[in-house]
Amino acid sequence: MSKHILGKSMRFFFLGAGLVIWLGIYLTGYDVVHWFAYFPAVFFLFAAVTGICPGIIFSKMIFKDN
Repeated sequence: MSKHILGKSMRFFFLGAGLVIWLGIYLTGYDVVHWFAYFPAVFFLFAAVTGICPGIIFSKMIFKDN
């Protein structure tokens, strides 16, 4: 499992991207934004906080990238 933990630079990237998406959702209006827009915002912040990114793990499994 330790090989799936993200480095500091990737965690910072996911934090920045997640905050930008949340800012866009806020500025657009919570009732106007489609519910699907919340998925990347939540997953990016989850990856930034925990260091685990399900998207990267899944893509490494598909493409057998070490």
